[in-house]
Amino acid sequence: MQIGNANIFAGRSFVRGSVRFGSRVEALGELPGEADLDAGGGYVIPGLVDIHTHGALGEDFSDGSPEGLQRLSQWYVSNGVTSFLATTVTLGEPELSAAMDAVRGFRRRGGAKCAGVHLEGPFLSFAKRGAQNGEYLARPDIGLFRRLNDRSGGAVRMVTVACEEPGAMEFIREASQVCAVSLGHSTADYGTALEAFRAGASHVTHLFNAMPPLHHREPGIIGAALDAGATAELICDGLHVHPAAVRAAFRLFGERLDLISDSLRCAGMPDGDYTLGGQPVLMRSGRATLRDGTIAGSSITLTEGLRRAVSFGIPLENAVYAASAAPAIAANIDVGVLAVGKPADLVVLDLDLRVRAVFVDGEPVPDVRG
Repeated sequence: MQIGNANIFAGRSFVRGSVRFGSRVEALGELPGEADLDAGGGYVIPGLVDIHTHGALGEDFSDGSPEGLQRLSQWYVSNGVTSFLATTVTLGEPELSAAMDAVRGFRRRGGAKCAGVHLEGPFLSFAKRGAQNGEYLARPDIGLFRRLNDRSGGAVRMVTVACEEPGAMEFIREASQVCAVSLGHSTADYGTALEAFRAGASHVTHLFNAMPPLHHREPGIIGAALDAGATAELICDGLHVHPAAVRAAFRLFGERLDLISDSLRCAGMPDGDYTLGGQPVLMRSGRATLRDGTIAGSSITLTEGLRRAVSFGIPLENAVYAASAAPAIAANIDVGVLAVGKPADLVVLDLDLRVRAVFVDGEPVPDVRG
């Protein structure tokens, strides 16, 4: 297969030409031969990588439904996301174990790749729980973490923890030998967060949300992440983080910033009443909240987040990198890059950044959503 007349995202910038691939990328640049697909002067980018997404279409990974997982895999790929981490919410061990079983049994059938699990709970702070269900919060427990990882078949790629909780530092030292440890839903001050990064944490969950702000006398998790060289993820729907703060985050973190959707089961659905971790969620004009007004996750796709980032003034090449290579690096997944020898997971965008075509391991995906 060869796609021509394209601006190809190779590394960290665009090059003009064509890309040829089978199951893996074979060549890119100025290539001989007639193209099978004319990109019309649009863009060929790596398949997007969403490392923080709970669900869509009325489905949630924490439901533990194998059918729901397949449906979500198809939804993601139709929107340009070729790899994702099934992200759980704070629930009890039986419910989380069922979700791990679903991931362990998942076999991709033409959809996006489930690259593993992001355990967003239950090791979070009550004070900064956000829309997580406080009834199920637990102190950092390496035994529970290991049991869930075992149930998933060793698929846990990231775990979020509030590093100020009792036992958190030892948890981080142990868990960071298995997967990326992310600080989030936390009241930690700068010193505690820096200690956590030194203990093995390497990432920050939804930057700015569910954590103390960056203050000039108390820089908190954000300041510690900057000093420690950690990666950080950002919800770019324009509701969770103001566009000016989005621009600031890109300036501060640069290539260490990852775009995420943090999408809930209400994504891709009309306004209405939904649930999150057993709690009612109301979606009005695309904004999802608990009944008390606490903002929950988002209702967007990662591809829409990329478009919004560009509309906020982020250069396209920076936004693409933040939605593909950067999150893959943060979660240690070998995807997100268009380079010779890499899996041919790629997306064709038109000049309006709408999805025209998607390929996973070189195979075309039908019914893309644009």
